[in-house]
Amino acid sequence: MGNHFEISAVAGNETRAQEQIDAAIGEIRRIEKLLTTYDENSETNLINRNAGIAAVPVSRETFELIERSIRISRITQGAFDISYGSVDKRLWNFDTQMQKLPDKGLARKMVRLINYRNIILDKEKTTVFLKEPGMRIGFGGIGKGYAAERAKGVMKEMGADSGVVNASGDLAAWGYQPDGSPWTIGIANPNAAHQVFSLMDITDMALATSGNYEKYVLIDGKRYSHTIDPRTGLPVTGIKSVTIISPNAEIADAMATPVMIMGIKTGLNMINQIKDIEAIIIDDDDEIHVSDNIRFT
Repeated sequence: MGNHFEISAVAGNETRAQEQIDAAIGEIRRIEKLLTTYDENSETNLINRNAGIAAVPVSRETFELIERSIRISRITQGAFDISYGSVDKRLWNFDTQMQKLPDKGLARKMVRLINYRNIILDKEKTTVFLKEPGMRIGFGGIGKGYAAERAKGVMKEMGADSGVVNASGDLAAWGYQPDGSPWTIGIANPNAAHQVFSLMDITDMALATSGNYEKYVLIDGKRYSHTIDPRTGLPVTGIKSVTIISPNAEIADAMATPVMIMGIKTGLNMINQIKDIEAIIIDDDDEIHVSDNIRFT
């Protein structure tokens, strides 16, 4: 999935733990094949190739993931939108050769195609139709969390009472360590990604972080994050990182980016209205902002 996964299992013996981990790896690979845009025959690419042409029959799994994605788009007022795929590398490629800002006219043209309302679903036929030619969907904002949640589910079905699935920082943890203590999770320091900003003891919870330190370009001395506002086609500013804590890894993954896009006040206001979700935000001035139920000690 273009990401590094780390999987841990606590079991009575090493053989059993390895079987559970192998099953999780198999599940992640299955999901990758289903959702990837790097395989011409994936369901994602079939949907995209038929944009503006025809509805595409898909598996119930893909259909329901798209359905949930659209619900999150509604909750976040479009800050989360899987039709972001129309913003391609002609606009932002975030490599060392990018030395100037993209053309604003091109940005507006591409943004016109980002609209979750133009993803038409037929529940009876389980088909997906992208209404506008040129539209593209992608699961970069939710796929890691979904894969982590599914891998956890497979391991639990095999009897894993405890473990961690870490998808490049988006992780699901359940149960307890062998000594009976909760899992200790580190939140990355946005000013030094390989250092820990804060530690947190969790069990039966998930965590996801979106930050401008992961992928960015420097243009005229200013940092531009890979997190693109689907309403403008331009990178978000003002926030270095957003960490979401939730019982579900898919939800945590999907909510991290929209909070970054919505901004501190609006993002926290939304989080505070949703049950069982919390947020930690670090702004460009290194000030920390948290949702109502977060307490630092």
